[in-house]
Amino acid sequence: MELTGLAGARVLVTAGGSGIGNVIVKAFAEAGAPVFTCDIDPGLVDGVRASLPGVGAVVADVAVEADVDRLFEEALAHLGGLDVLVNNAGIGGPVGCVEELALPDWERTLAVNLNGPFLCSRRAATLFKAQRSGSVVNMSSHYGLFGGPGRSPYVASKWALIGFTKTLAMELGPFGVRANALCPGSVQGDRLERVIRLEADERGITCEQLREQWTRGCSLRTFVTPEDVAAMILFLCSDQGARISGQAVGVDGHTEFI
Repeated sequence: MELTGLAGARVLVTAGGSGIGNVIVKAFAEAGAPVFTCDIDPGLVDGVRASLPGVGAVVADVAVEADVDRLFEEALAHLGGLDVLVNNAGIGGPVGCVEELALPDWERTLAVNLNGPFLCSRRAATLFKAQRSGSVVNMSSHYGLFGGPGRSPYVASKWALIGFTKTLAMELGPFGVRANALCPGSVQGDRLERVIRLEADERGITCEQLREQWTRGCSLRTFVTPEDVAAMILFLCSDQGARISGQAVGVDGHTEFI
């Protein structure tokens, strides 16, 4: 079955300079959607502009209200409107038991992972309600479904994001707008390897031991790929996903425990 409704859809993806976000940007562009993105790293923004002609990109920190306002102004000027918002920007935050954590690290994790989607969704909601259509996808995590020792700031932000998504779906649904949260499992890539090193050090085990534990915690005994995540996002935003809203959708090979 070929997905429909993506060609021509105007899409904003946050943190699209690398990793999962970059794969999402490319997937929408390949589907014929005009795309705009941002990243906090100027070098990554330059890379998007160079490698993906036609995709607009600016430097922005989604935790900063003024940056989000500027992001939307430039995105709307580039796209001529908005049909899809993918709140992909997020950080792993500190690793450690709760008594070891510093308040600024906790606050920064929630600022990016929760305030960012709030600020972007607030701007998009006004547009989507006026045109009575639109789709929001918030990037949660399998940590939004399970606790995770040593990861309390990240876990708290991802649980909260699911609640925010469900409420957003209730508020926007009468206007024909849908909102869903995506809950990826362990996604292959550089970011995952950094998290594995940090958490393995905190727990006093090797990276190989932690990777094996996480693999055994998945029914399919596998990590997922950025392409798996992008494919589900495109489905949720397509005509075929038009009746799906308010859901926390797992793309994790069925994670049983972390």
